[in-house]
Amino acid sequence: MQAGKKIYFASDFHFGIPDAAQSKQREQRFVLWLESIRHDAQEIFLMGDLFDFWFEYHQVVPKGYVRLLGKLAELTDAGIPIHLFRGNHDMWAFDYLQSEVGVMLHREPVVRTFGGKRFYLAHGDGLGPGDRGYKFIKYVFERKINRFLFNWLHPDLGVKLGLFWSGRSRYGNQKPEAVEKENRLLENINQSRLAQHCNQVLKQDPTIDYFIFGHWHMEQIHELSPGHFYIHLGDWINRYSYGVFDGEKFTLKHFDKK
Repeated sequence: MQAGKKIYFASDFHFGIPDAAQSKQREQRFVLWLESIRHDAQEIFLMGDLFDFWFEYHQVVPKGYVRLLGKLAELTDAGIPIHLFRGNHDMWAFDYLQSEVGVMLHREPVVRTFGGKRFYLAHGDGLGPGDRGYKFIKYVFERKINRFLFNWLHPDLGVKLGLFWSGRSRYGNQKPEAVEKENRLLENINQSRLAQHCNQVLKQDPTIDYFIFGHWHMEQIHELSPGHFYIHLGDWINRYSYGVFDGEKFTLKHFDKK
């Protein structure tokens, strides 16, 4: 790592919900955070669900997000690499964000090394055993034929349908059962699908030091075994949380715009 530089991680912004006004406020807060870290950011990893719904037509992209996209482009133009993991809400992000904004897109897990530490990075959806219902839906949505068919919907209709589907998620609605599920996961974290996935990966590659995910919106650092950490980054709906690695230690923090 470069001297004095840090690696930043954040996830699950879901811009677009619950309405345009509140989404804009959160977007502005996120832009302030990006500006606040630009002086020491070596790389920035946005770990998924940047938008609550996103679909790129051949000639049309969703309305809004001007401040967000402008700031991301400004930082990439300044030479700061920004990585975006496509989550389950924005899996239909294609070449626009990469070609016009300069972010690097990922859908599959990525392994990187910083400061001698190995990081396994992924959004987190569809990993681990079980959850066959979701995995089937994921398979359907990721098929090229279905993206092709959706592309033929008028953008006004397509985006409206997409926001309706995404808005039915428990996090989009911020329902109490989402908090209850997080509490159950924290109580039985070693039995969670992603913890089991991490342990399987460690059997094949015991050099991984940090597993970093979004997706579940909870905020935690759990030591799977000595020196191997399983981390969830929280979200930018309620927590405004992010992770930072300074070359020696990984910590979770919160952004206070004041």
